Amino acid sequence: MTEANPINRAISRGRYAAAQGLRALWYGGHYTYIRRQSSGFTRPGEPKFTPQSGVPDLKAMRREFFKAYQEDLANIEAGLYPRPNDVRLGQLPKALRHSRIFLDDAKAVDERRLNRSGVEVRNEADPERYPTYYRQNFHYQSGGWFTDESADIYDTQVEVLFTGAADVMRRCVLGELARQMKGRDQRKTDVLDLACGTGRFLHSVLDTFPRLRATGLDLSPSYTEKARQAVKVWPQVDIVEGQAEAMPYDDNSQDLIVSIYLFHELPPKIRKAVAAEIQRVLKPGGKFIFADSLQFNDTPELDGLLEYFPEGFHEPYYKGYLKEDFDQLFGEVGLKGGEVRTAFLTRIQTWGKPNATDG
Repeated sequence: MTEANPINRAISRGRYAAAQGLRALWYGGHYTYIRRQSSGFTRPGEPKFTPQSGVPDLKAMRREFFKAYQEDLANIEAGLYPRPNDVRLGQLPKALRHSRIFLDDAKAVDERRLNRSGVEVRNEADPERYPTYYRQNFHYQSGGWFTDESADIYDTQVEVLFTGAADVMRRCVLGELARQMKGRDQRKTDVLDLACGTGRFLHSVLDTFPRLRATGLDLSPSYTEKARQAVKVWPQVDIVEGQAEAMPYDDNSQDLIVSIYLFHELPPKIRKAVAAEIQRVLKPGGKFIFADSLQFNDTPELDGLLEYFPEGFHEPYYKGYLKEDFDQLFGEVGLKGGEVRTAFLTRIQTWGKPNATDG
């Protein structure tokens, strides 16, 4: 809620700016360091990659970066969710430990990039348990989705990639969830975080709505265990290991489903299967909040940046994702979508499952 006293409001905004500025400097510094140490996106002897859409507009990137923070602060002041409280002196030892592990691993990631070695884990992960598309070193990260070490530094990797703005973009998604929660009794509302990863977003959801009947679903055993630790103070929350394309939930069982940065890592046929599962699991009148990478023309000045991404990271399905028609994909399974919004490098759209009485 916005502070009534202008002085208190100014102090509160100053604290927000200072904390978020420190995060941006911390993770942005890591990004700058590894870029300088990196061998680049192009292997020796290959021509330098040039995006067809042109060089990304840095002025537009800064504009969108700060606009996401403005939306975040507006959401906080509107009372949609609490102010973040993760920039504290007590968090410094943990941040330093993750920094050391991240920087130690950066050289191995860079070597995979140069060698285009994105499937190291394919023969290590159980093919009976995990589909082929999943058994890869996405982002060239060590261990893929299959090790505790990967789960331990994943959030740091993502924040470095987005120069400290990953949590801000997630909170913009949380703002949409909070708007969908208006008029609902959280004690009677079933929410699914689809591909919940380490549980970072789900933790923010429960920090805002602590009595939700919430579930997180992810295919990685290491990441689901990390998620359980993240939400352990909420005993009603269940973290489940399973596939998004074959969800272990009953028909019409979820009021709200959220997926963050899932669909760009799925091949086209699996995207369709997941869309059908979302429609099946949603209750009539339920909502699906989609959050993922920008697509072409969401922010046209940044289209060139989107072309860079699959060149510098192992993202085998990303080029197809950029051209995916999600209006058609979700429309074919019976969901109805709303307007697309953006938060820095994230597109957000809410889809609804019609009630039986809807026309």
